[in-house]
Amino acid sequence: GPAGCRSISHKREACVGDFTVSMAETALDLRGLPKPLAYETLHQHLTHVLEGVDDEITAMATISSLVHHAFGFLWTGFYRVVVPGRLLRVGPYQGSLGCLEIAYGKGVCGTAAVSRKSILVRDVSQFPGHIACDARACSEIVVPVVDAMGVLRAVLDVDADRVSAFDEDDVRGLLQIVDWFAAPRPALHGPLG
Repeated sequence: GPAGCRSISHKREACVGDFTVSMAETALDLRGLPKPLAYETLHQHLTHVLEGVDDEITAMATISSLVHHAFGFLWTGFYRVVVPGRLLRVGPYQGSLGCLEIAYGKGVCGTAAVSRKSILVRDVSQFPGHIACDARACSEIVVPVVDAMGVLRAVLDVDADRVSAFDEDDVRGLLQIVDWFAAPRPALHGPLG
């Protein structure tokens, strides 16, 4: 492995700056890094893993898994637009059972779908109309996912089991990650349902 890093049974380690990052297969554990460096490392890793992929469901599944395991979040996944302007349906995710459908304008995900803006909720108990898919969720961040034509395709929803788990570094990092969907790809313009 890299200088100063050692192999551990089924896990590998890599050096990122002055930090050692554990890798199980291709999932990175980035919890020991400062957030900006962690997100940059994850973005580079995702870019490599998704190279040549043109299927958005595959990308959603891969992104959900890698983001979830990189930071140890409670729930990480996508709610896909299935009826534009009206309905989101759960897509690929990691964590406990998610809500199956969310109407536009309802909860954090539905509100983000209507506004097409990222929403950072430091304490979900303070968000009017919060939908508690998992009672352990204490904070949440939702970012819009748009395609190359500017069409809202989904929202990326991430929940944590502690208050104030997210900040502006998470907003920037997650937006950079979902920017993958904004690159022109023929498969991205078909129906999602």
